[in-house]
Formats: sequence, C-alpha cells, structure tokens
Amino acid sequence: MNDLSGKVALITGASRGIGGKTAELMVKAGAKVIIADVLDDAGKALAESLGGAAAYTHLDVTKEDDWRAAVDLAETKFGGLDILCNNAGVFTGLGIDEATLDDWNKLVAVNMTGVFLGTKLCGDALAARGEQSKHGSAIVNTSSIAGLVGSQLDPLYSMTKGGVALFTKSTALFFSRKGQRVRCNSIHPGVIDTDMGAQTFVSRAQKQGLNDPTKAKEFSAKMHPIGRLGVAEDIANGIVFLASDDAGFMTGAGLVVDGGITAQ
Repeated sequence: MNDLSGKVALITGASRGIGGKTAELMVKAGAKVIIADVLDDAGKALAESLGGAAAYTHLDVTKEDDWRAAVDLAETKFGGLDILCNNAGVFTGLGIDEATLDDWNKLVAVNMTGVFLGTKLCGDALAARGEQSKHGSAIVNTSSIAGLVGSQLDPLYSMTKGGVALFTKSTALFFSRKGQRVRCNSIHPGVIDTDMGAQTFVSRAQKQGLNDPTKAKEFSAKMHPIGRLGVAEDIANGIVFLASDDAGFMTGAGLVVDGGITAQ
C-alpha cells in the first residue's frame, strides 16, 4: 500500500510540520525527495537525517528562479519529477478589519501564488514522467477545512485556502484537457498540532477573550468529534496516499482529514 518506489517528490514547506513528516513517510515508502523550504538549517538537517534519498534546496515559493532550480535539482540528482506537494503556507490570524493590504499580499503570495508557480513551473517535468507511470504523476495541494467552510476567526486565510481548493479542481481539468497524465488533488486538514497550529491557538485565545493559548488549544480539541487535535502524521499519511498509485482514479478531489469537524 502507498508504494512510492521509483518516484521523485518535491515538497515545499518541508523542513518541519506536515511537510517534514511527509518527506519522512515518502522516503520510507521508497521515494526520493527534494525538501524545499526557506528554513535552511532545519531543511538541511532533515535531508541529512534521511540519507541519500533526500536533498535540500532553498525555495521561496514566490520566486520563479527558486522553483526552476528545484526542478533542475530533481531532474539532475534523481532523474525527474513524479510528485509535487504544494504544502508551504502561512497564517496571519488577522481579521478583515485588522489586516492591511500588505498583510493580505503576503498571505496571498505564499498560499496562492506559490501554488500557481509550483504548478506552472513543475508541470512539464510532471507530465514527462507521467507518461512513464501506470497512473501518471501527481500534485497534492495542502488546503484546509477553512477552504471548505467559513471561518469566523480566520477569514483571509479561509479565502486563500478556498482558492487552493478550486484551483486544484481546475488544474485537474487543465491537465486532462491537454492530454497530460497529471492527477491533482487537495488535502484539507483540521486543526493540527504543529508550529502553525500553535499560532492559531494564540490568535484564537486573543479573539475569544481567553488570554491563554492552552485553553484555546483545549477548546479546539473539543471541537473535533474524534476527541483530539490532529498531528502532522495524520495529514502526511493522506498526502502519501494521494501521491501514490493507490489513488490512481482520483483527480480534482479533496481529501478531508479533520477528525470529523466539518461533519457537524
């Protein structure tokens, strides 16, 4: 199950959290992995810990030259590119009335422009390898449950992640129209106990008048019918599945991994 033997993956935001765990699981599943991030020390350390199956590259997802260098590394070091995980994302925790245009532009630059550039600049490499694979190549975009339902506390983040969700569907249709064998799906995490999750607890504590991130974290956990917050591995398992041939009949779909929160 979820065998990635012979596959080459490029994962953004991969030095820690969901991206870091995804890199680990993909290597275990047999893939070669390009760990891409702006957190150089953490990214290099992770790549070193994973041995010869991984390499690190500095990648600011808003920079076209960084993307081109990452694709070149995948092709020259590992022979091509089969999987793109557009995972890098940022969170501001600012309301509509609080955020400046500059705040909004920074959010869009990573959460939306980064996904567009990754898809555009990795497309040819993915399509080339897709011709050699039974079920084609794969793009997995990290969206959020905030991209499926409204968010009282994070409306701007929700807007960007909603954009990722619909772009994923359009991308799937785009590659199909061109006759290129590239599947594209999104994953929608609930509240995950990572560094970004910790940022949301601080923001929610402030907005809910709790003045204690620990209480906000406990409140968030209780919102999930499954009885706990998610952890990075919960989401990474889903990403590995979507990237694998086990998801070979899936494209334009969204996989919700949220402990039941959107079932309410």
